Amino acid sequence: MSRVYNFSAGPSALPEPVLRQAREEMLEWRDSGMSVMEMSHRGKYFSIIAEELESDFRALLNIPENYKVLFMQGGASAQFSLIPQNILQGKTRACYVKTGAWSEKAISDAQNYCDVVVSASSEESKFTTIPDFSSWVLDDQAAYLHYTSNETIHGVEFSEIPNDNGLPLVSDMSSNILSRQCDVSRYGLIYAGTQKNMGPAGVTVVIVRDDLLGGASKATPPVFNYAEQAKNNSMLNTPATYNWYLVGLVLKWLKKQGGVGAIEQRNIAKAAKLYQAIDQSSLYHNPVELACRSRMNVPFILADDALDKPFLVAAEANGLFELKGHRSVGGMRASIYNAMPEAGVLALCDFMSEFERTH
Repeated sequence: MSRVYNFSAGPSALPEPVLRQAREEMLEWRDSGMSVMEMSHRGKYFSIIAEELESDFRALLNIPENYKVLFMQGGASAQFSLIPQNILQGKTRACYVKTGAWSEKAISDAQNYCDVVVSASSEESKFTTIPDFSSWVLDDQAAYLHYTSNETIHGVEFSEIPNDNGLPLVSDMSSNILSRQCDVSRYGLIYAGTQKNMGPAGVTVVIVRDDLLGGASKATPPVFNYAEQAKNNSMLNTPATYNWYLVGLVLKWLKKQGGVGAIEQRNIAKAAKLYQAIDQSSLYHNPVELACRSRMNVPFILADDALDKPFLVAAEANGLFELKGHRSVGGMRASIYNAMPEAGVLALCDFMSEFERTH
């Protein structure tokens, strides 16, 4: 069997050692006599998996004790509605920053529950930059300030934490969580789908500060109420048990790589090589402002879009898969999450150079 380099934006590639361990433990986890998929989420064996999962996650991000960690279902998209239901706490307004497709969706869903103040937007630049913090308009009566730390589709990433002006800071980190160091104490709430850097689809992590719990609207179903899930260790209903196990394996793999600090340096190096290949080319172009370029999702456009299909066909022939850009922006996109080895990025760079030479 020959595995390809998978540049999918999500679900994305998983570390090969994780897949091998999952295969080895498919029929029996440790000495339990059963597969993880067969275990009761209330049983002693799965309790070990759940405890290790949260412990490893807290250690990797150095999460303070006054934060709860929830493992929920519904994807990050469900959180677009659940966040205002849970943390408006009687207020009627919330501030949002619009820097791409995912923050747009968050704004649209939040408008069903509160008045949204768009504090800043890069829509006029076609989401190729991040508005300077000095231009943001923040409402001091708002319940929170929301931003998307990495826009998967447009390839725009925040390189620093915004000034929250005293508002609880909320961030969608679905596509860059655990890829770079993060001071969790600066945030009121962080959320992320796991299918980029943490594991397969099916689990959504919510890190929420204690003071933001307990104020959910009465209409919020218990399974989507952060306080209720916190009281029940994210097991108010049956969780996605096998997915929790796989996320746990990815976290243990990340610890073996040296943790978040070590993987961040690797991600910096990988992104630099790919952007250099694009910038030195006359065929490829990245439209994002230099200071806002994503380390995780690298979009690029060919000078002649008639070459798009031949590029993708030739790429797959060379073992480079899932490079087609999102339908809303076109072109190409290489997602180079934690699990993408440097060898995969170098293979892509070499292919791009050869394709340019022959076309």
